[in-house]
Amino acid sequence: MKLIENVREKARQTHKRIVLPESIDERVLIAAATLKSEKIATPILIGNPNSINQMAERIQISLKGIEIVDPVSSNRYREFVDTYYEKRKHKGTTLSDAESIMTNPTFWGAMMVEKNLADGCVSGAITTTGNVLRAALQIIGTKPETPTVSSDILVISPNTEQIWSFADCAVLPDPTAEQLADIAIATAETHRKIVKEEPRVAMLSFSTKGSAKHPLAEKVSIATEIVKKKRSDLLIDGELQLDAAIVPKVCEKKAPGSPIAGNANVLIFPDLGSGNIGYKLTQRIGGCEVIGPIIQGLKKPMNDLSRGCSAEDIVNVSAILCNLA
Repeated sequence: MKLIENVREKARQTHKRIVLPESIDERVLIAAATLKSEKIATPILIGNPNSINQMAERIQISLKGIEIVDPVSSNRYREFVDTYYEKRKHKGTTLSDAESIMTNPTFWGAMMVEKNLADGCVSGAITTTGNVLRAALQIIGTKPETPTVSSDILVISPNTEQIWSFADCAVLPDPTAEQLADIAIATAETHRKIVKEEPRVAMLSFSTKGSAKHPLAEKVSIATEIVKKKRSDLLIDGELQLDAAIVPKVCEKKAPGSPIAGNANVLIFPDLGSGNIGYKLTQRIGGCEVIGPIIQGLKKPMNDLSRGCSAEDIVNVSAILCNLA
C-alpha cells in the first residue's frame, strides 16, 4: 500500500525512539526486530532481559542492538515513582500505589515518553484500551489547546486509493459541540501529517445546512462555528450529510458555495456510534483498507493497538507515531 510505504519511509528520516512495553508477546518482539532491521525507528523493549532474549531465541529472531529496560532494576525507578506520585496524589494515589503502578510496563512506557526518553509509546497487543488510555492520560496528559482525546481511522479506497480520515471511531461516545470541534481540529492535523495533503473537513449529520431541525444537528452546526473561530485557516463546512460532503454534484444542490465543494477528506461523525459503524461499513461492505485507530489529543504520542493485531500492524502504528512525534 502506497500510504504505508510513504509513512515508513518518512519514519526512517525522523530517527525516532518508540517504546514497546508488551515484550512478553511474540508479536511485539518480531515488530521490534523489524523496526530495527528496516531502520524505521529505534525500538525500546520493557521487561526482564533474560526472559525477553530467551523468547527471541525460541522464535529465532535477533534483538541485537535493541535496548531492553527492566523497570524493577532500572536506576530510574525511584524517579518515575516520585513523578507519578506527584502527578496523582491529589487523586488519592499513595506512594505505595505509585510503586506498584510503575512496575506496569505500559505505565513505564508512558513515563519514558513523558520524560523524553522515548518519542512515542505503542501498547495494546495484550493490554485493554482502557488501561492504555489511562496510562496516557494520567502520565502524558492532553494538549491544552485541544484537550479532547479521540481517534482517527484512515480509510483507503480499494479502487482509487483515495484516503479519508474518520473521527471519532473509538474513544468518545457522545461528544459535546466543544469536543466535536477539538476532534475536528486534531483530525485535520493528523491527516495533514500522515497523508500529506490539505485537510478538507466535513462535520457530518443527518441534516445539511438546517434541512432538519433537531438538537443533534444543531450541535454539529455549533461545533463547526467553534472550529472556524479557533482555526480560520482550516477548510471546513457543516452540518452536512455524507453525500453532500463527498459527492460534488450533490454538494452543489444541497450546499451550494460550500468551501469543501463535496471533496471532503476528513469526516467528523457526530458520535461514536455513527463513526464506528461508518468505518466498519466501508471496510466490510465497501472493501476499504483501514488503518488505526490513531489516538489524538495527547501532549505526546502514545497509541493503542487492537489485541488481534499482527506484528506488521505494530510496525505500521510505530511508523505512524514517528510521523506524529
